[in-house]
Amino acid sequence: MSRPGGWWGRKSTPAKVETYTRWSFHFICLSEMAAIGLPAFGQVGGRLSLVLSLPVVVHAALGMAVVSRALDWTRGRRPQPLRLLWTHGVLTAALAVAALAVAEHGPSGDDVDTAAGSVFGGVLCFGAGIITLGVRDRRRVLAVVGGFVAGAFLVLLLLGTPALASLGGAAIVLAGAGFLAFTAVFSVWLLNAVYALDEARETRARLAVAEERLRFGRDLHDVMGRNLAVIALKSELAVQLARRERPEAVEQMIEVQRIAQESQREVRDVVRGYREIDLETELNGARGVLRAAGIDCEVSGETGGLPGEVQSALGWVVREATTNVLRHGDAKKCTVSVRMPEGRVVLTVQNDGAAAPSGSAGVGGSGLAGLRERLSAVGGTLTAGGIGKGAFRLVAEVPLSTGAALEVAS
Repeated sequence: MSRPGGWWGRKSTPAKVETYTRWSFHFICLSEMAAIGLPAFGQVGGRLSLVLSLPVVVHAALGMAVVSRALDWTRGRRPQPLRLLWTHGVLTAALAVAALAVAEHGPSGDDVDTAAGSVFGGVLCFGAGIITLGVRDRRRVLAVVGGFVAGAFLVLLLLGTPALASLGGAAIVLAGAGFLAFTAVFSVWLLNAVYALDEARETRARLAVAEERLRFGRDLHDVMGRNLAVIALKSELAVQLARRERPEAVEQMIEVQRIAQESQREVRDVVRGYREIDLETELNGARGVLRAAGIDCEVSGETGGLPGEVQSALGWVVREATTNVLRHGDAKKCTVSVRMPEGRVVLTVQNDGAAAPSGSAGVGGSGLAGLRERLSAVGGTLTAGGIGKGAFRLVAEVPLSTGAALEVAS
């Protein structure tokens, strides 16, 4: 059974921002019902209350559909909902004109005029604000808001409203529609910026992994390049000596055989990852890579005096943990600590992105199983798992021999 809030916790940061933006505008549509429809229903009675409030509910419901389609279009999941935008615009204009008609030709009374006026101004403000979600260009946004404001001013004038009062009504529409339009434009910009930053972070993570692969390729080239060059030279020399029937040709081929066997052993070491690694270098590299990916990384502890095989094993733990923080989860902070309590060294890597590596993924396809094998070679152990909400901890512990422990202590 999943814990409460698991649905939200499994979302990435951009998905959370999108959900928040989507439901914020849905609540804006609901607020249209609460701010305009319900007061209109309460201020006037009988059939007139339905005439004023029910269309507002339909208008708000259509606005919610516009919000969903427009945000999907913003993220490239759907085509631009032009028909829906035009439908919403026409309905907005029709409701505004109908509200003025009720105020002019309906039952007399201040309550009716107030309710009709709130419907007139409200649907124009909310309508213009919602429509701007489906418009990308700033000029078009200004055109939408300006069109509704100008339309409100002209309709009020044509119905005989004094010019000053018409101007005041248009100013109210401008303030409300302008505010909602600005909110819509800023929300879309923020949503796109968050997605762009997340894509940039993923790109940096992929580049970090690619850099690690290049480093591995350079190591392999360093091992094979020099030895293959020596083999080629000695083989050529052996051929020349053999053509002259010189006995030194045998010695050269024996040397070629030795170098080839040595190269084979070194390649196996590179592929299996058993070349000795400097732990301090790996810690500095992990800190630089994580910070480049936008993750705050703190490294603490001393590594001086550790035996080479221990540094190599723990260095691979740092590499694997760093790779998994980059590839999985949505970490904002990562801490790496090295402690040496009572003749053992403990490496702890903890992040707040729940970056749980798979059992078979990771450097060289080894993952946690490969790390446990490397640590078991030096008598070490590895534990990994979630701790609390959205946090993941990996702990590697390696015992130090008596001599090594004394060397570290000194």
